[in-house]
Amino acid sequence: MNYGLLIFIAIGLSLVMTAAWAIQRKTGASGWIDTIWSFSVGIGGLVAILFAYGTFERRAAAFLIIAIWSIRLGSHIGSRTKGGGEDPRYAKLVEEWGTKASMRLFQFLQIQALAGLILVVAIYVAASNTAPFPTALDIVGILVAIIALGGEALSDRQLAHFRKKPEAKTEICEEGLWRYSRHPNYFFEWLFWCAWPLLALTGPSPWSWAALLAPALMYWLLVHASGIPPLEEHMLRSRGDKFRSLQRRVNAFFPGPRKEEV
Repeated sequence: MNYGLLIFIAIGLSLVMTAAWAIQRKTGASGWIDTIWSFSVGIGGLVAILFAYGTFERRAAAFLIIAIWSIRLGSHIGSRTKGGGEDPRYAKLVEEWGTKASMRLFQFLQIQALAGLILVVAIYVAASNTAPFPTALDIVGILVAIIALGGEALSDRQLAHFRKKPEAKTEICEEGLWRYSRHPNYFFEWLFWCAWPLLALTGPSPWSWAALLAPALMYWLLVHASGIPPLEEHMLRSRGDKFRSLQRRVNAFFPGPRKEEV
C-alpha cells in the first residue's frame, strides 16, 4: 500500500472540495458540488491507478472504467445544474443550518472528500491486484461495471425525458426503469462500486478487502444518508399523496415487481 500516494490524493480531494464550497457560496448553486466531486474522485482514481502495482492490462481496464464513470456522471450533473434549479437536498440542509450554513457546508464537503478517498482506495487496491488478468472474477466485475454504467445512464436519460413533459410539474416519473425502483439511478450507482471488490479480491494482497468498503459506503450514503432520505422528503412535500402512493407500489432502491396498492 502506497500511503504517500493516498495521502497526496486525500489532500487533493480536500482542496478540491474546499473549492467546491467556495463556488457554492459564490453562485448559490449546490449542484456544482456533486459535479466537482464526481470529477475529483475520477481524477483521484486515475492517479491512483497510474501508481498501482497490477499488470498493465488490469490497470488499463480500471483506468477506462473509472474514466467513463467520472466523465459521464460529472457531465450529467453539470448539465442538469446548468439548466435547472437548486438541488433540493442541499437547499434543505442550508435552510436547516441557518446562520451556521457556511461552516456546516464546509464540514459536510470535507466529509465528502473523505468518502471520495475511500472510493479511491477501492480503485487503487483493485488496480494493484497482481493476479493474472483477466480471471473469471475480473470478467464478472467488468460486466457488473458495464451493466451499472449503462443502467445509470439509461435511468438518467429516462428521467430527463420525463422532466421535459408538461405533467412533470405535478406528476412523478414511472417510465422505464422508474416503474420498478423509485431510485434506479442510485441503485446502479451502488452496483458500479460493487465491481471493484470483484476486481480486487482475487489478489494476494492483505489490503484487497478494503475494496469492500466502497459498496458498503455507497449503500449507506444513498439509502440512509444523503441520497434517498432527503430526496424523498422533498418529494413528499412537493407531491404529497401521489408520492405516498408510489412508495406503497414501488421499491425504494432495489428494482423489483410493482405492488398492487391496497
